[in-house]
Amino acid sequence: MVSPPHEAMHRIFQHDPGLFSRVSRFLGIDIPKPIGATALPTDLTEASPVERRVDTLLRFETAEQGPFLLAVEAQGKKDPDKPASWAYYVSYLWTKYRLPTALLVVCQDHRTAKWAQQAVSSGPPQLPTLSLRPLVAGPHNMPVITDPDEARADLALASLAAITHAAEPVVNGILKALSTALQDAPEDVASPIIEFTAQGMGNRPAKHLWRNLVAVDLSFYKSYISEEIRDEGREQGREQGREQGREQGRAQQGALDVLLVLEQRGLDVSDDVRTRIKECGDPEVLRHWLARAVTASTAEAVFQDG
Repeated sequence: MVSPPHEAMHRIFQHDPGLFSRVSRFLGIDIPKPIGATALPTDLTEASPVERRVDTLLRFETAEQGPFLLAVEAQGKKDPDKPASWAYYVSYLWTKYRLPTALLVVCQDHRTAKWAQQAVSSGPPQLPTLSLRPLVAGPHNMPVITDPDEARADLALASLAAITHAAEPVVNGILKALSTALQDAPEDVASPIIEFTAQGMGNRPAKHLWRNLVAVDLSFYKSYISEEIRDEGREQGREQGREQGREQGRAQQGALDVLLVLEQRGLDVSDDVRTRIKECGDPEVLRHWLARAVTASTAEAVFQDG
């Protein structure tokens, strides 16, 4: 099953295709700024029963070098079968579109990133024939953006920085900078960034920080994350209410038990004593009074220590 972080790691490039040219400088390559970008179908299935789909496929137009294709793959862990699949994607796309084709693999941990960026050849060592060396974006080379102004200058890049550092301690600072930057963004700009970032956190601890940062800002009021948090808050409130009700019920029963023991022993229970016992809402105190009621010489003596 495809996980939310997997979707976030590649769909953010569909949302903002120009992000790749801005990311490329962190990958140590010089990609011309595109003058146009188009999302292409991701289905690479041929007339065979084997279905193959790349995560995201983009076509870029550049003034300096003409068009090229970029396949974006999100990779959550090492998979020995993936290099062969990636080689297929690249060669198939090159054949189908007759355009230079690049592969970007987005990772969230150092181990997977180190594995993914290794060159793989299809032939024996002396006959490599087809070699694959993906570009890899991950916590090892994506920027740590903790300045709200820097985040505001490129919200998509800041979101990708948070996604790729989701398992790193620095993610907290990135998320705080991003949430601050989003306060000034129009809702239609902020909403997809909020959701990509939420997906990218998956079930990691940073998920809770991001949800809290989103929930406290009214500009995110219509975000589904805020609604989820509000739903959770309402459920917590209902559960707290149920617990309070159970606590009150225990206290009421405790008060009746104390009074019953005093009355069964034939002790005179004044209105003041009765009121004090009934108004006590602490079951522990009432249990203490109940124990004393068994031997107390007067009703008032249940309140005495010792």
